[in-house]
Amino acid sequence: MAGSSIELMSNKINYMTDEKRIIKAARQDPKAFGELYKLYVEQVFRYLFSRIGDVQEAEDVTAQTFLAAFESFDKFRQDGHFVSWLFGIARHKAMDYFRRRDDLSPMDETSQVPVEDNTLARVIKAEQEEALSQLIQTLPEEDRELLRLRFLAEMSFPEIARFLHRNEDAVKKMTYRLLARLHSQLEVLNE
Repeated sequence: MAGSSIELMSNKINYMTDEKRIIKAARQDPKAFGELYKLYVEQVFRYLFSRIGDVQEAEDVTAQTFLAAFESFDKFRQDGHFVSWLFGIARHKAMDYFRRRDDLSPMDETSQVPVEDNTLARVIKAEQEEALSQLIQTLPEEDRELLRLRFLAEMSFPEIARFLHRNEDAVKKMTYRLLARLHSQLEVLNE
């Protein structure tokens, strides 16, 4: 178990080193910005899809996010917080989308994971997913945003803390309390 946490920490350090290297290269040659796109496009898309709920619209807003980031890249300060800066742009682009659409979309699942070919297991899983989805819909937007950032955008606690302008420990506590509350509510529903 300790070996896997060391490996995860090593991967995160390599990831951050790669990001810094790519940012430096992109400052010298705008073509290198494509590497930042490759590094973060999937996370940004999942985040935006969870807010928008439509694949094509989420793809469009993802493209707008990266275009805006590229166009304002010279304004990004080299402080090691690129992902927070990028998700700030994504959040603003999502808000622009909703202002244009003037309608709010529920938080949807971003993918359907196939279950073994067992009808009963599929039915149970579908019921549990539906119950969790309904519980998530009742959460305040701030809590849903926290879930999007942590589980769909796969941001780390330090990244989320910088993005939300909060203390890292406070973000961890909020997340764990929220998950515990959802877990206990699911247990009550399953009784």
